[in-house]
Amino acid sequence: MDSIDLEVLKTASAWIASGHRCELITVIKTWGSSPRPIGATLAICDDGRVVGSVSGGCIEDDLIERVRRHGITRAIPEVVSYGISADEAHRFGLPCGGTIELAIEPLSHDSAIDELLARLEAHELLARRLDLASGAVTLATAQPGAVQLLADGVLTTIHGPRWRLFIIGAGQLSRFLAQIATAMDYYVTVCDPREEYRAGWNLPGVQLVHMMPDDLVLESHLDHRSAVVALTHDPKLDDLALMEALKSDAFYVGAIGSRLNNAKRRERLKQFDLSDAQLARLHGPIGLYIGSKTPSEIAISILAELTAIKNGVPAELQVRHAAALEPARTEVCAL
Repeated sequence: MDSIDLEVLKTASAWIASGHRCELITVIKTWGSSPRPIGATLAICDDGRVVGSVSGGCIEDDLIERVRRHGITRAIPEVVSYGISADEAHRFGLPCGGTIELAIEPLSHDSAIDELLARLEAHELLARRLDLASGAVTLATAQPGAVQLLADGVLTTIHGPRWRLFIIGAGQLSRFLAQIATAMDYYVTVCDPREEYRAGWNLPGVQLVHMMPDDLVLESHLDHRSAVVALTHDPKLDDLALMEALKSDAFYVGAIGSRLNNAKRRERLKQFDLSDAQLARLHGPIGLYIGSKTPSEIAISILAELTAIKNGVPAELQVRHAAALEPARTEVCAL
């Protein structure tokens, strides 16, 4: 499962290869309550087909109608605005008089889309620089934390896995978690030294490694864009990896297990000389409370919590499993 941005690029590449004209539309500036963030993309084909989104549907309708009426005629990129007036804001569904500014780029074999895709396949983080006056494109390695920028007539967009997720254990829950995380622009690595769990694993775009999890954590040099989730229920695999992760700059470290098992885990981790502040960073029971029971629902719960932490949602607005009401004599073991 590709991320939305990757799906847009792959579809545009296929259109170009089949001889169609197409354009890449990128959100470059927003005001008010724009429904899509800066960097959101959409590709539109000369026959009116689209992939991606820049507004949730309202502006897309206008872009499609223009292509169907006039075709794709741009030879160089153009910057256009929607929602400048109150009437336009109402027409295009931009609340609070919001405005959105788009870069519309005609694509061709010279747009470096295929090269970009090839380098993304190698998990590179790339900056794509578009000269708005000429349409010339160059690619360069981007630094972690780089953001989209429009300056001096050049639009620089960032492509590639912005975040890393390390999953300990290759079970069924790991498969669902990896699939969804990949679609959310994470570069996912699954680690499991157990042969019986790795057998039959086949998930494109997800790296599966055979090594001890704590060695992987140390070798990966976790930064503030890294997350670690332990899903094995096996202290021999989980605990040492969690210990190293909690000492790192990882923005999220979580472990599956019931309240009782998590309490026992914290007692074990204290023996590794972790500070109280480091132990407090451990999320467990893992996930936000959504009443999840199945592996797919639990994966959504985990990623909901991970996303909330990544986006800086205040703790008081999150309902954690540990704080959720539970029926009498019922212990939540799944999380």
